[in-house]
Parts: sequence; C-alpha cells; structure tokens
Amino acid sequence: MRSEIVITGLGPVSSIGLGPEAFWESLCNGTCGVGPIELFDTAGFHVRLGGEVKDLKIRDFVPKSYRKATKVMARDTELAVVAAKIAAEDAGLKTRGDEDDTQGDEIQASRVGCQIGAGLIAAETEELARAVVHAQDADGQFSMPMWGTEGEGAAGMNNLPPLWLLKYLPNMLACHVTIIHGLEGPSNTLMGAEASAILSIGESARVIERGSADVCFTGGAESRLNQLGLIRCEYAGRATKSSIDEDPGEICKPFQPESRGGIIGESGGMLVIESAEHAQNRGAKIYARITGFGAAQTPRPYIPSASELRAHDEIDRGLAAAIRHAMKDAGVSSNEIDAVFCLGAGQPTLDDMESGALTDALGENAGNIPHVTIAHQTGNTLAGHAGLMTIAAALSISKQTLPLGSVMKHGEGFADRSGGALKRVLVCTGSLGGQAGALILETPL
Repeated sequence: MRSEIVITGLGPVSSIGLGPEAFWESLCNGTCGVGPIELFDTAGFHVRLGGEVKDLKIRDFVPKSYRKATKVMARDTELAVVAAKIAAEDAGLKTRGDEDDTQGDEIQASRVGCQIGAGLIAAETEELARAVVHAQDADGQFSMPMWGTEGEGAAGMNNLPPLWLLKYLPNMLACHVTIIHGLEGPSNTLMGAEASAILSIGESARVIERGSADVCFTGGAESRLNQLGLIRCEYAGRATKSSIDEDPGEICKPFQPESRGGIIGESGGMLVIESAEHAQNRGAKIYARITGFGAAQTPRPYIPSASELRAHDEIDRGLAAAIRHAMKDAGVSSNEIDAVFCLGAGQPTLDDMESGALTDALGENAGNIPHVTIAHQTGNTLAGHAGLMTIAAALSISKQTLPLGSVMKHGEGFADRSGGALKRVLVCTGSLGGQAGALILETPL
C-alpha cells in the first residue's frame, strides 16, 4: 500500500523574497524581482536584466564549524543550502546543522533522504582566466597540450584551485545539504533544466512510498546569472536581449503574443516532504498532499537557435503526457483541477507549445482553469523554478486562495478562491532538453 506523502516545509529563495511569507506576499502583490544584474559587470552583454537574489550571505545559514567549506560552494550550491535550511526550519525539524539550543523535532538520520534538481554549473571566469593565461603558445593562442600535459607543474590546468572540480559538480548541491544536516538516507541529483525540481520531488515521493525514508529534502536550485550561463541561455532562446534601463514588465509577458521573450533568474526552491504518518506522529503542520506524479520526454523540443535545422513539435507532447500520467496517478480527471501552476516563460513559441499541451491533456476545460506563472516576477530560474512553483501551489492550497498577482488568465468566477474551494492543483513544466514533469497537490485530509 502506498504511503501518503505530505509537504511540511517550504524553502523559497528568490529575487522576490526569502522564506514562505515574504515569497507569498510578493506573489500576491505582483512584485517583480527582475532588475539590472549586479553579480558581475554585464557591459558588452546582450542580456542586462535578471532575477537576482540580493544580499545572500551563505555564512548565516550554515553552522560555524562548516563556514570554511563555503569557500568551495558555487552560487548554485549556496542557493540550495540556504533554501534547505529555510525549509527545515519551516518544517520544525532539528538537524545536525542547528545549534544545540535550537527547538525542533530531531531527525533520524538514516530515515531522511535528499533529492535535488541541479543544472550545469558554470565555472567562475576569473578562476578559469588565471589558468588559461598559462596555456598560451608563442603566438598567444590557447594550446590544449599546454593546458593539460606540458610545463611540468606550470601547465594551465595546474593553476586551477586544488578543489576546483568539487565546486562545480552538479551533485555538490545535494552533497553539501546532506553533510550539513546529517541526512543519511537515499540521495540523488537530477538534471532536467526547468523540470529538475519536479522530477526530484517525484523521486523523493517514490523513495518515501517504497519505505526507504520517512522524510526527504527535495526541490532544486540553479543560477545562470554569470557570463557563461547568460550566453548559453541567450543562444537557447531562454533569455531575450535587454538593456539596463528597460522595464522588465514590458519584456516578459507569459502567454501573451506581444511578449518579447524570456528573462533569466536564479533561485533555490526546496521543500521538506514526508509520509503522512510520520508528519502526524510529530504533530507537524501540513501544507498539502502530493497525490500524483508524472514524467515524460518531448521527442523534439523547441530550440530557437536550431529551429532552421530541425523541426519541433507543435505542442509539448512530453508535457501533455506527464500531466496525464500525474492525473492517472492521483486518480483524478481534468474537471477536478482547480488551478494550474505552469512555466509561462514568455517566449511566444514555448508558451504556445505549453498552452497546446495543457489543452491536449486537460481538454476543453483547460480554458476555464486559472493559470499561475511566476517567471515574469522571478525570471525563469531553471532547475530551481519548479521548486518555487510547487511552493507557490502548496501555499495557495494552505491559504485557500491564489496569488492573484501571478494569475495570467482565468475563467469567470475564479478570482475568489476563498471558502475552501481550492482543493486540487496541477504543477507542471516542460524544459529546455524536453524533460517534463507534473505533480498533483491536494488539500490535507
């Protein structure tokens, strides 16, 4: 018999707020966290705006004994670590990462797992540059032999920091979170661009369902607000050109034909989920239940830079399949879905494919269901984004209202969700590589 899975802790880290309440308030107010990128000098770049998390101080979120390790944390890892800490505190858990006088329910380390969605972490250009200058030939050109094999200690590669590789492996997010909090259950890293966090949450739910853990830290985190990340996103059609003094609200308009394109952001979207029995035994607050999960692959995803070389599907077929799988898993039909939390990246072709998938999976009822998207407020935060979407959905169920500042389109009568009317929501997204995931969240029993 399947264990019932519930959400007990929320850890949003985004440009519109850290922590559940700040994040929720910004969603409701329609706050936009997109602005000039300050993490590095964007002069000369086509993309100047992004959803940057301001004043992120990692040392404030790790034990004193672990602060030295923050030197080998990439920005992505920092976002995950902060989000996990906030989620654990929100769930009322006490872990190895807390001070001795911290109040909370102590975890049983071997029964707590960790599955985190991650992206391709871009190396810091300053670190690479210091190494590359030692790999130039007599003409000043980069030399592969001099990078790796020549110089007897003076080769370019030897000028990288000693622990360089351990900073940029995608599984470092889960690695640091598990070490800090002492999580000894099943651990995994999933990479699926925007679908990463949903796939990780689904994996965590399955780990608990099969009895391998009672609790899991799960979600995703990523930052593409760096030189290599922005260039890659621009080439992939995820980030449109923007000047430093533009109004971001006039650039990214999800599901609107006049939208110029998408905007990139960074985030950590982490949750604590657990079996309902475990949560009830410790008297935990429950935001929502996870009753359905589905995943699929779009065979021909849309990539603007390759659109003239290869065809793409008219709709996101992987997303449509994932939604149907999730509804079947939950045992519900489309007319039982009260709201859809979807990507809405603001890139017209991607939005059209997403809308087509929703219509394909939900049928004629799709047009009467409120669509909630946050990409225009936070930017598309890739591996962390579906974590934020799931957090927003869980808060909506818990508070029995939708964050109207984030509702893109809705049918008549959907503006007011008070009175216990919000019973079941769909969280879903496709991704850059074609991976797709969907979750069904429902009110607690």
